[in-house]
Amino acid sequence: MKINCSLTPLVKKTAKFLPGQDVVLEITPGVGVEGFRIDETGTGTPRITGHDECGLLYGVGKFRRDPAWRGTSVPEKPIRAIYFATHFHNFYHSAPIAKVNRYIDELALWGCNTLMVWFDMHHYRGIADPAAQAMIRRLHAILQTAQTMGMRICLGGPVNEAFATSPPALRADWTAGHDGYFAEPQGHYHVEICPNQPGGLELILQYRQQMLAAFRDLEIGYFTLWPYDQGGCTCARCAPWGTNGFLKTAAAVTRLVRKTWPKTKTILSTWYFDHFTTGEWAGLTQQFAEQKPDWVDYLLTDDCGRFPEYPLQHGVPGGFPAVSFPEISMDAMMPWGGFGANPRPAFWQRYWDTAGSKLAGSVPYSEGIFEDLNKVLHLQLNWDSRRTTREIAREYAASEFAPAVADEVVTALLAMEETLNHHVDFGTVANVLAAGSWARRKGEPPRIYCQPKVVAPERYASALRRIAAQLPAATRQRWRWRIIFLRALLDEELNCSGGRPTKISDRYFEELTRIYHGNEAQLDVSPVSRRQLTRLQQQFPIPVSPTVAPQPTTKG
Repeated sequence: MKINCSLTPLVKKTAKFLPGQDVVLEITPGVGVEGFRIDETGTGTPRITGHDECGLLYGVGKFRRDPAWRGTSVPEKPIRAIYFATHFHNFYHSAPIAKVNRYIDELALWGCNTLMVWFDMHHYRGIADPAAQAMIRRLHAILQTAQTMGMRICLGGPVNEAFATSPPALRADWTAGHDGYFAEPQGHYHVEICPNQPGGLELILQYRQQMLAAFRDLEIGYFTLWPYDQGGCTCARCAPWGTNGFLKTAAAVTRLVRKTWPKTKTILSTWYFDHFTTGEWAGLTQQFAEQKPDWVDYLLTDDCGRFPEYPLQHGVPGGFPAVSFPEISMDAMMPWGGFGANPRPAFWQRYWDTAGSKLAGSVPYSEGIFEDLNKVLHLQLNWDSRRTTREIAREYAASEFAPAVADEVVTALLAMEETLNHHVDFGTVANVLAAGSWARRKGEPPRIYCQPKVVAPERYASALRRIAAQLPAATRQRWRWRIIFLRALLDEELNCSGGRPTKISDRYFEELTRIYHGNEAQLDVSPVSRRQLTRLQQQFPIPVSPTVAPQPTTKG
């Protein structure tokens, strides 16, 4: 390998992704920001030229995936991000930090240039809480790795969030909640602060300053400001929250953030606008038309499961560049990833056809590694919107598994997407365990796993078995193959058992648990073997249904 550029830390790390290969690495401005060119020297040696360090890294990623590719490639969208949700004891929360950091490296090779995390305050007693300090250390390690990979760092959170010890007298008014928002069990933690109570905004900023100080040694590229999904206040002085109390608080938080990082860009979120009341989108448009705020750089425009209609029909308020927040984890499977991979190439193609031209980038919401393909789809669509998700999925399959099986893998993934709607009948689980245990129940286990009524998993399970026989043993053992293969095997097994647990399904679920490092995972993100379901019912009890009598038990 010949390196014709300065050996910066990122260049050194980039070179390590091509050990022992005869290739020339160069940095020559002119290709386009973060872009690269792959050609050959006069002697026929492959040459990867980056416009900058990041461009060189992305070029190496492309070369690793397709050594025969030649040409120039420059990213289309400036923000190609992923959000790591570090909670619920999911992969980002519980896996060894070395594994999480390696995953960040791998996402960078697909063109990821921004990583977002959130330090969620509500369950800590304060910044000095040992559990809070442990989370800060973990987030810090994750963000340091992202920074060494040339990524920009994005922090953020609900604008009026607070610690569990916030003074009750200053807390947001949820009794006046509109359209049932604060009646939702997960909509509000009842520790958030009202910014219009005397001393309320000052306490919000005090808490935020403590959080910012924990990351002051890092360079923060973006800060996101959220209205809902926890957060908000609907007292008379704050309502309507999205165009009143939220904006007041967001402006104050932005000023505070820029005291530490003057160049930080602000992403103002409109998540759940017009869900709990009406007129928030229209009100924001009117306010920004009257006076466009100088503290906003991007508007986050998305919604859970769909892209909102308002910006499609009326444009983005204030004409700000729009960033999406696609939900790649939660839809169509519960627990999320609990049955393995959730590939959605057809869905995300429709999403991109609808919204892609409106966007300056996206920040997919991730609860783990089970949606690895979905991350890659968004990263590459933001790189080149002319590509199709099928084409990107094929590149993924060819590089991660083998070029010879790529088309068959994509066909299987598309079939798996058609049968994605999986869930667990937790009420039946609660009734079974209320009667004793799985082992003590008389007769065969009840049906607890629910799949689409019309499902033919043999279409892809048989195909993936045939593909597996063609793959090297090392490839068959890698987690990216296993989460896809296990999803197919589980579909097949549960289809045959009528949704009843078996020793075989338990074995498959337990392997997913090991891959996810999910032994402590909370309900939303846990694979669902009988062992895990028993643990979950003990830790997060689901009430026994009064309409379903507990099953009789036998001794032993």
